[in-house]
Amino acid sequence: MSGLATSEPSSLPAWAVVRPPRAGHIARVEALLAGWAEARGVGVAEAARWRRAARLHDALRDATSRTLARHLPRGAWPKGVWHGPAAAAAAAAAGETDPGVLDAVRYHSVGFAEWDEVGRMLYLADYLEPGRTHERAALDAIAARVPSEPEAMLREVAARRIGWLLARGKPVMVQTWEFWNSLAAGDSSSSR
Repeated sequence: MSGLATSEPSSLPAWAVVRPPRAGHIARVEALLAGWAEARGVGVAEAARWRRAARLHDALRDATSRTLARHLPRGAWPKGVWHGPAAAAAAAAAGETDPGVLDAVRYHSVGFAEWDEVGRMLYLADYLEPGRTHERAALDAIAARVPSEPEAMLREVAARRIGWLLARGKPVMVQTWEFWNSLAAGDSSSSR
């Protein structure tokens, strides 16, 4: 497919639409998740779920609105986050059956109260990956604490992301508020 580029040609699905900068982001998210999985002693099967979610989460981020609309499930999704639900739908159509991986991909930009660990870790890695240049020292400090304090760092990242939306007068999706409320209430979905 024209425009598809990865550091590992077989790592992204054939339906992916990814330019080189996005491929770098995906690779950094995957590497960060692999490091956290090792540091936390995550089993092989769970680490594989994390890697699949990393590869899929932005697989349609560089796609046109028309391409996204072909995959986009019904629902009230703002255009800026279409790539998550579209990628989850495309992945499901291509054979991905793990509901946790699909939910991680679908909601990675907005948060989801019902996530298992793969969704929570992808949300963190997508925000904290080392290619993001804003507040780099603060993000590196948070990323370093994820293996030992994942829940606290999840609340920190969610607060930062929601704060960014509020400071700019952007709408906050219902799923985002539900996610925040589950974190604020001390809900530990990662143990489900």
